[in-house]
Order: sequence, then structure tokens, then C-alpha cells
Amino acid sequence: MLDRARVLDAGDPLEEYRERFLVPEGVIYLDGNSLGCLPKATPARIEQVVREEWGQDLIRSWNSAGWIDMPARVGAKIAPLIGAQPHEVIACDSTSVNLFKLISAALALRPDRKVVLSEPGNFPTDLYMIEGLEKQGLAERRLAERGKLVEALDDGVALLLLTHTHYKTGELFDMGELTRAAHDAGALVLWDLSHSGGALPVDLNGCGADFAVGCGYKYLGGGPGAPAYAFVAERHLEAAQQPLTGWMGHAAPFAFSDDYAAAPGVEKLLCGTPPILGLAALEVGVDLIAEIGVERLYAKAQKLSEFFRQCLAENGVTLDLVSPADPARRGSQLSFRAGQAYAICQALIARGVIGDFRDPDILRFGFAPAYLRFEDVAEAARHLAEVLETGEWQREEFRERAAVT
Repeated sequence: MLDRARVLDAGDPLEEYRERFLVPEGVIYLDGNSLGCLPKATPARIEQVVREEWGQDLIRSWNSAGWIDMPARVGAKIAPLIGAQPHEVIACDSTSVNLFKLISAALALRPDRKVVLSEPGNFPTDLYMIEGLEKQGLAERRLAERGKLVEALDDGVALLLLTHTHYKTGELFDMGELTRAAHDAGALVLWDLSHSGGALPVDLNGCGADFAVGCGYKYLGGGPGAPAYAFVAERHLEAAQQPLTGWMGHAAPFAFSDDYAAAPGVEKLLCGTPPILGLAALEVGVDLIAEIGVERLYAKAQKLSEFFRQCLAENGVTLDLVSPADPARRGSQLSFRAGQAYAICQALIARGVIGDFRDPDILRFGFAPAYLRFEDVAEAARHLAEVLETGEWQREEFRERAAVT
């Protein structure tokens, strides 16, 4: 399989982009779905912001370097990656905070309804934000299995909140079908794109989506804790109101009025002062992903994940696949169920093969095709086969749980 991998790498149209990322020597990185590799242009950009814009121009840089416009500018660059218009997306805060804002906005747009419908096993922060609003008496959380979501859309549902690509399994929802079903029931829809944005084609406007959120540190390469982004469909921009009425969301923040008046566009989703260093790093990653092209990235990711499955079979590995077998029905990842998944993951990491574990028994591998090679995939499969065959994962140090898994 290694010879086959090298042939595939030689014909890979994205091969040149690996050199645009810092991939540590001796590391096979299969966790780009959790934290993307560092674009090589990012340190120089951050140094420029720190030494020149902050160090020399100081507070003048809010105007001279365009700091004040960065949330909208970066949001506008993210927009075409998710099928949105530039004025519908803003880069700000975290995914969790943006979820809170948009769930609240949706509930206010449906004042005669309180139910927020989601599925059990959705990413925890999505469910926690619904629960937090429920404790305030503003929402009612309802969960339905994915095969029963449509029938759960009754006249009490204000909002359907789902993650497009499931964080554990990688399974994709049919965004268009579920959005139409929710609208037919009089409900709004909020899509979490954290495992989709920058990884696979998304068409929010084509599907008629109302709201969306996503994070900047996975496939967009913005770095740990990078700012997230939020989408509000143009038709809702005037009426939608968010609850975190901080000064940067004001129509005229530097008028310093005692009374709040929301900005007229997507800028109303801003709250506090934008994190300029984080936005600068995110902008580098977004520019690079946009240059490569999401369609090309997803096409290669599908080939990488299928090649990984072939390599596992060739090496005699028969783990329980929990991701859809059809690559068109999953995002850029593969997940397997294993009884000792955590220890297996740690044994692989010790060998330089970095994937991750999701409780209680999921071994998860991400395929970020901008910097991942077919040779990496073949070698990762070999290492996994050896870890399982030798029982290497049984060593005591691989069983000790770290704070972050």
C-alpha cells in the first residue's frame, strides 16, 4: 500500500499546499478536525500585528490597520465557504456564545413557541446552551433521534438546532431536507457547521437556512481558541435581535449613548471588543482554505478516508466503523468503536500518529487534506495494526486519562 500511496501523492493536485503548513517532522496528523495545523504564514502575520500595528501604531491601528472592521472582513471571507453572502456572516466570540445569541434570537422571532428541538448525542455545548435558556424559562428542550426529527416538528417548535457533521461519527444531515421540513412546520433552523466549515461544500442560502455557527480552529486553521463565526440569513437581519447587547453591537458604539440601539446588519451580533490577534490568525487560515477551494479539499478527503479503510483491511484491522460507509454521507473523518479506544489512541500518539478519542469508546481520525498525504494514511494504518497486534496499548501509561482527551 505504501507504493500505491506514493503514486497517489505524486498525482495529487493539492500536494503543493502541504508546504504551506507547519507539519512537525515525524508526526502523522489525523486530528485536523479538532485543531488544524499552523499555516506557515501565520507567525509572520501575528508578529506584524504585535510589533508594528500594536507596538508602533498603538491605538491608531483601530483605524489605520482596519482593526475595527476585522470581524466583518473575516466573516465576509468565510461566507463563500459556507454558501452565504458577505454581509450575512460575522467572525466573533466562540461557537458556544454565538449559539446562545442565535438560539435567543430565534426564540424571539417565534414568541408563541418555546421548544428547541435537537438530537441526543449532539455536541454537548449545543445541548447545554438550550438547557441554560430552559433554566431561565425562555426555552423548552426537546430531543428526538435523527430518524424521528421530522415527526417531532410540531407547532410548539420554535427552532431546530442540529450539527451538520456529527462530531463523533462524521455522519451528515441532509441540510436541505431538514430545513424544508422545519419551515413547513413554522420553525426556524440553526446549523452548527463546526465540523463542516472549510472541510466540505455547504450551501446555507441554497438550503434556505436561517442561522448558522461554526468554529475557526479546525479546518479553517485559525489556531487554538480562534474566533468563531455566525450567520444570519439576509431576510432575518432586520428583525433578529440578540441578547448580549454589548457596545460593539451598537449602531454607533463611539457615540457612547446610555441607551442601546442595535446595529442594522450582522454587526449586531458583536458584543465586546474583537480579539485582534485571534482574528488576524484566523484570516490567514481562511485565505489559505479559500485559495485551495473547499470542493477540491472535500474530494481529496473522501479519497484519503477510503484509502485509509483499504489500508486497514490490507493490514488485517477489523475495527467497528461507526461512520457511514458511503463517503458522500460523512464529513472528513472516520470513527471506530473499540473497547480500549483511549489507550489505543495514546499508544498511537506515542508513535507520532495523532488522532483522538471521544468518550466512551470512539477512536476518531480526521483527514485534513490540505496537508495530509496518502503516504501518511498508509503509515497510520500500519502503526494501528501493530499497536493492536502487539497489545502495545495495554501499557499502563496509555491508560492514564489526561485532562484533555
